[in-house]
Amino acid sequence: MTDMMTAIEIAEPGGPDVLRPTQRPIPVPGHGQILIRVAYAGVNRPDALQRAGSYPPPPGASDLPGLEASGTVAAVGPGVTAWKEGDAVCALLPGGGYAEYVVTSADHALPVPKVLDMAAAACLPETFFTVWTNVFMRGGLAAGERFLVHGGSSGIGTTAIQLAAHFGARVFATAGSAEKCAACAKLGAERTINYRDEDFVEVLKAEGGAHLILDMVGGDYIPRNVRALADDGRLVQIAFLSGPKVELNFAQIMARRLTVTGSTLRPQSDASKAKIADGLRAHVWPLLEAGRVAPVMDSTFPLADAAKAHARMESSEHIGKIVLQVVD
Repeated sequence: MTDMMTAIEIAEPGGPDVLRPTQRPIPVPGHGQILIRVAYAGVNRPDALQRAGSYPPPPGASDLPGLEASGTVAAVGPGVTAWKEGDAVCALLPGGGYAEYVVTSADHALPVPKVLDMAAAACLPETFFTVWTNVFMRGGLAAGERFLVHGGSSGIGTTAIQLAAHFGARVFATAGSAEKCAACAKLGAERTINYRDEDFVEVLKAEGGAHLILDMVGGDYIPRNVRALADDGRLVQIAFLSGPKVELNFAQIMARRLTVTGSTLRPQSDASKAKIADGLRAHVWPLLEAGRVAPVMDSTFPLADAAKAHARMESSEHIGKIVLQVVD
């Protein structure tokens, strides 16, 4: 193994074309960390936000984009006993996934399910960590509840639909085309809503309101989400594709006992991410191993074509996840 690796860096804040190949030193795993030889890296919206200059990496994290990857353990740092060289893993990363090698906490890695290849495994960490913590740990979704997920055909949406349906919720999903709505229905949504043709507020109110809404749109969706909730309902906000600022009447929240919460994954502590990983290992990984849920994959691009992958993601034409192939 040489001391250098190929990676994709952000030359300057901007559009997809600012992603360019570079050579970087191979990182060395510290205490409690593993070094992964990356096979595939997932492409996610936060990568595009970082590329645009609006989502800087946390202190100590790599400046390279990439929040999830699959591959094999190339080395283990001091104090690591759960993994050994050669183990097949997929892992949540603080950054640095668009590269041939990356380091991350050993506690944020999970085994590659035997029924999945490395490309599919790279689709798991960022999305499944996000859905598990926000829908189940924070949102408290229970069997029989009405669950609305916006962006149902996204990586987050396709994962949330499958897990919510498996655990017995009644799933409603919004999407922007007939093709995307059909994909959501196939995954387990009992009612799909093409937001170009229908008002999700009216659809949910006719059903008695949503007990839980997972939203990454924000903007004018926020007051509409509040109206779409049932009494004692919960709104979990995880992103703001349409902006974070809105005028909201909190009298509704008080009178109807609503809960508005949210989170972002990357800034959370290593300990909190490890707790999420423990939950996934216990409750979700058996479902993946049994083939009862699976990541939905849209497309694969070579690492050198990261800019094309970002353009595909930002076109919003994709259904499911986009990954970068790092190994030949």
